[in-house]
Amino acid sequence: MLVESNGTRIHVRQQGQGELALVFLHYWGGSSRTWDKVAGELAGRYRIVATDHRGWGQSPAPAAGYGLADLAADAEGVIEALELRRYVLVGHSMGGKVAQLMASRRPRGLEALVLVAPSPPSPMVLSEEQRATLIGAYQSRESVQWVIDHVLTTRPLDAAAREQVVEDSLRGAPCMFKPDQRGTVESPLR
Repeated sequence: MLVESNGTRIHVRQQGQGELALVFLHYWGGSSRTWDKVAGELAGRYRIVATDHRGWGQSPAPAAGYGLADLAADAEGVIEALELRRYVLVGHSMGGKVAQLMASRRPRGLEALVLVAPSPPSPMVLSEEQRATLIGAYQSRESVQWVIDHVLTTRPLDAAAREQVVEDSLRGAPCMFKPDQRGTVESPLR
């Protein structure tokens, strides 16, 4: 389902039920599908809400608005639209960075924060070479496979999981990877 939030629409996948919701926020390159195996295990006890950040998965890609504050406002809008009264934020990597920002605001209903290898809450200082590597990380099957093998995992993924990561990574909005007039790329990873 698509939920209107923060001037855009955010794709949300839900399953399970319960008074407590687990709100899953994926890494830069992932999607709501990133959480399928975990969500499947927990849906018998909790309401599961997994979002696609703007420009990823099935969420539309606006021309701008890919900063950390934008992603946090998107998730906050989803929580409000779904009328979640009690929830836990679960964030991986960039999703963890978004979750940390949201938690710092001490929103009503937030009961806990689960961080899975989160990006740090402070800006990341990257060399030009590191920035170029990030920009090119999801440009082709080969670059995504390199990222899977050297950045995202410590153990090999099964064929289905590997293909899902490749598909999700290649679906990222092209505007996230192109420098603007100042030569900067808008990214929540900064």
